[in-house]
Amino acid sequence: MSHLTSAHPFSARYGWDEGFAEAFTPYAAQGMSPARIVRVDRGRCDVVVPDGDGVRTASADAAPVATGDPLKIMCTGDWAAVDLERGYVRALLPRRSAFVRSTSSKRSEGQILAANVDQAVIAVSLAAELDLGRVERFLALAWESGAQPLVVLTKADLVPDPGTLSHLVSDAETAAPGVQVLPVSAATGEGVDVLAAALASGTSVLLGQSGAGKSTLANALAGEDVQDVQAIRDSDGKGRHTTTTRDLLPLSWGGVLIDTPGLRGVGLWDAEDGVARTFSEIEALAGDCRFADCGHHSEPGCAVLAAVDAGELPPRRLDSYRKLLRENARLAARTDARLRAEMRRDWKQKQALGRHMMERKGRSVRNP
Repeated sequence: MSHLTSAHPFSARYGWDEGFAEAFTPYAAQGMSPARIVRVDRGRCDVVVPDGDGVRTASADAAPVATGDPLKIMCTGDWAAVDLERGYVRALLPRRSAFVRSTSSKRSEGQILAANVDQAVIAVSLAAELDLGRVERFLALAWESGAQPLVVLTKADLVPDPGTLSHLVSDAETAAPGVQVLPVSAATGEGVDVLAAALASGTSVLLGQSGAGKSTLANALAGEDVQDVQAIRDSDGKGRHTTTTRDLLPLSWGGVLIDTPGLRGVGLWDAEDGVARTFSEIEALAGDCRFADCGHHSEPGCAVLAAVDAGELPPRRLDSYRKLLRENARLAARTDARLRAEMRRDWKQKQALGRHMMERKGRSVRNP
């Protein structure tokens, strides 16, 4: 099966290429079939496999590739070697990209949402106030995954004033430097063709909160009602999770889309590089700071603070940058004993310095 050409429907539609074929070679010799996982549910998965001159869907058991590492279990978007006769996924091919978030567990585990993704589509509803901090959080995870982010402002028909819509797009572009921002309305069709053209090749993953209109958008891109749609509350623009599993859907214009359930919490997971790319202008300014380890708080010669004072950098951006860096450092400390010890030692030093300064201040008050 690994000799499939790019002209085969399986290859053309689902992204099989020479690189995956080379990784699959040892499994082809064992009589296995290449497959793309399109859905995972309770230890079983649906896969698409080549079938003569076409493609068919099959089901397989995940047990043979079970692992205690949550980042190594199979997920939607994975390429796999499947024993179709026995109905087993025997192995996963190496991933080229993976969208990972931290779980709410105190064990600080990572949860993989999608694999082998080329583009991460961040859906943000205009039915509610634009949350730029959440956009930046999603962007950090998207950049870290290895995918190219794309911000989609959904339900643009709810902002009838062109000037207001233009202002919202501009705000989103400020929060997403170097990233395309598209206003889209699945209800009217506005912008859907532009988005479809951007996703016409490769694999994309659709991310966002519940109520962001992801399922409606997925239906518009697929050209049919492949996902159920539920009404949202008028009071806050939120709704129940329409999508409960991550499904890989063929798009009518080409390419495939992984639709995901609405995400209430989006915790960072080892996303230092992703944060740096999300705040690329701050990283560039930091190169001109007087001190290499400048924290951009009150240090003399800080180019970042100078940019804020000059009105060239919004204070909100700097606050968001600091917040995400702190969160990422805390997570790293929980999962890295050495770093955790270093942070604890640094905290104790700061506490000691604080007590010393308070004592000095007390002495100066008593002895003016």
